[in-house]
Amino acid sequence: MPVSVVIVTVGAKNYLKLCLGSLSKQTCPPGEIMVIDNSLKPELAQEIHELYPGVKIYPSSENLFYASSLNKGLSLAQGEFILCLNDDVILDKNFIQQARRGFWVNDKIGLVSGKILRANAKIIDSTGLFLSAWRTARERGYGRQDRGQFENPGFIFGVNGAVAFYRKKMLETIKDQYGYFDKRFKMFYEDLDVSWRANKKGWRAYYVPTAIACHVRGGSFRPDAGLDKPIARQYLNSQLHYELIKNRYLTIFKNEDFLNFLLHFVPVLVYDLLVCSYLLIFQLGCLMKNFFKRIKFFNSR
Repeated sequence: MPVSVVIVTVGAKNYLKLCLGSLSKQTCPPGEIMVIDNSLKPELAQEIHELYPGVKIYPSSENLFYASSLNKGLSLAQGEFILCLNDDVILDKNFIQQARRGFWVNDKIGLVSGKILRANAKIIDSTGLFLSAWRTARERGYGRQDRGQFENPGFIFGVNGAVAFYRKKMLETIKDQYGYFDKRFKMFYEDLDVSWRANKKGWRAYYVPTAIACHVRGGSFRPDAGLDKPIARQYLNSQLHYELIKNRYLTIFKNEDFLNFLLHFVPVLVYDLLVCSYLLIFQLGCLMKNFFKRIKFFNSR
């Protein structure tokens, strides 16, 4: 069973059905498809079972969030290669066939990315994940018109978590007490953390431009007005803002060595000052609301 697919869903809109529909048309069909269902809607599992009887569905009694959901799926997956998907992704019919070629470059390729476009198939979402100077995830080509400027395959730092193809052997080598994906992350930065840990273990990531997928950026958690918009931060609630900030720091603390931290201290500091300024200007109400909630919580104990 060469390829397993793990999809995480919260049951938003019609995303899961469209994603599964694109998988059913693959020229290289996966050996198994698993859906980790965080929708808390019992009827969703029944509906998917009727439409796609071969799909394995694992309903959760609570929202496990993205990292823990992937860990659940990865622990059950039997494939040598595992494709992890957001439910708001639609794959070109040749995606798996083309993306698998990335693993054939050499046996140290542990991560493969295709060309990920926005829902309109004209704007680039990601052609590979890179580590920025300010220690954030930089998606190559993000938000740019696809004019064929990223048609050459080659090595990259890591892969976007929405459409992430992994070698199972690589995942086993980076697994620790928090899982394949760090369950403390819930969502955001879990893909950069896995990519960074893989690099430190000697694994490489590879980009295959002929493997094409379309992704509704923020489809599972943004309001409609924020779908596929370039700046995610303005559409996040206070809890998601907290996860975004916390997980960046956690990624740095886990993976950065002291020398590189010193080399990148200035850009990191500048970035953090800009983030703090943004929060104070645009998110002050949410910050105060959470502050008083925490005060009330501690006073009631």
